[in-house]
Amino acid sequence: MTQTTESAARDDDRRTAPADAPRRSSRPRVHRAWIVAAVTFVTIIGGAAFNSLPGLLIDPLHTEFGWSRGEIGLAVSIDMALYGLTAPFAAALMDRFGIRRVVVVALSAVAAGALASVWMTASWQLMIYWGLLVGLGTGSMAMAFSATVTNRWFVARRGLVTGILTAAGASGQLVFLPLCAWIVDEHGWRPASVTVALAALVVVPFVWLLMRDHPADVGLAPYGGSYVEKPAPAVGAATRTVRVLLDAARTGPFWLLAGSFAICGASTNGLIRTHFVPSAHDHGMEITAAASLLAVIGIFDIIGTIFSGWLTDRFDARRLLAVYYALRGISLLFLPMLMAPVVHPPMIFFIVFYGLDWVATVPPTLALCREHYGEDSAIVFGWVLASHQVGAALVAFLGGVARDVFGSYDVVWIASGALCASAALMALVIRRKPADRPGTLTVPA
Repeated sequence: MTQTTESAARDDDRRTAPADAPRRSSRPRVHRAWIVAAVTFVTIIGGAAFNSLPGLLIDPLHTEFGWSRGEIGLAVSIDMALYGLTAPFAAALMDRFGIRRVVVVALSAVAAGALASVWMTASWQLMIYWGLLVGLGTGSMAMAFSATVTNRWFVARRGLVTGILTAAGASGQLVFLPLCAWIVDEHGWRPASVTVALAALVVVPFVWLLMRDHPADVGLAPYGGSYVEKPAPAVGAATRTVRVLLDAARTGPFWLLAGSFAICGASTNGLIRTHFVPSAHDHGMEITAAASLLAVIGIFDIIGTIFSGWLTDRFDARRLLAVYYALRGISLLFLPMLMAPVVHPPMIFFIVFYGLDWVATVPPTLALCREHYGEDSAIVFGWVLASHQVGAALVAFLGGVARDVFGSYDVVWIASGALCASAALMALVIRRKPADRPGTLTVPA
């Protein structure tokens, strides 16, 4: 029976741990799972620092090198696509080599790509440094990382923890967007790139010293659950990842979740994070002001995501997703009318509203993956996240092309609003998992 308090969880540890499990004379007042979650939160912030840069650097790179916005958008789209495509394999690699090793290598790749971009002189180098290195690094610390930590360390409070860890990306945006915007304005884009590289490197010692791969490593049960032995390292990580994809692809819920989450990525990372700042600048707004608005999105993203996690523990995840997507689509239809040289109250209302909705979709999406795919849910969610990033990549590229062709972003905002309406419909038609068959793939006849 799942316990919902720390004291109950500790009592459960004592009752359920086997005789040969490590014992301590006194238990810490804070369950180790919360320390692991805190380290995960900080790690995602450090890895997400680079995500603050692309929207800020489109205009400086265009001015210095003469690269078109479509070329720059292509590099960003490679980063976003690899971010998503790496995630499911990273989840399997964590099962094989452990969370700590995978995350340390990933942080190093992000730092290397950000530092190397300081010396680039051609657009193909941008695609390698930003696209390949940073994409592989950030993808290894994507939401599948959060899902792996949550699944291993928590039984109770999973929705809440998912919301908190998802909000870490927004917290990184909140910290680094204003800072990087100021650095770009005052010192140029290169010092900003160095700053995010250092942010990734600073996190490495915390991961190595404080992260643990499994509760059994420290002789504990997961928070709110019973003690289980640490499984042997999984071999054939890539094979397992592909097999899980093939099994999940035979089910209807997978395609509905992947399709709706692709639209989620298109309307957040691909659209607002990449093109909001240059679009606002087109209307005469200062880059620092536009970046500050994105940072405000990060503030309310934290609130909205944690609240969404709380709601996911209590309400139908499908209906939550439908509401989130429908409201997001309506707000995007109004955005072209809100663009102006200065920030007006209606724009502030949009920013607050969009922030609350930004990644509120993650907790219910992950809950539905867990409901339908059980122990494979982290890898399945990794593939669903891949679709999220493919959608983001397409809009990051096509949004830049649309700006080059039409001279404005208006058509992109309107098209994205319409896509969100279709995502709301997809969420509503997902079938519930039969209660008598938990944790198995639902394969239609």
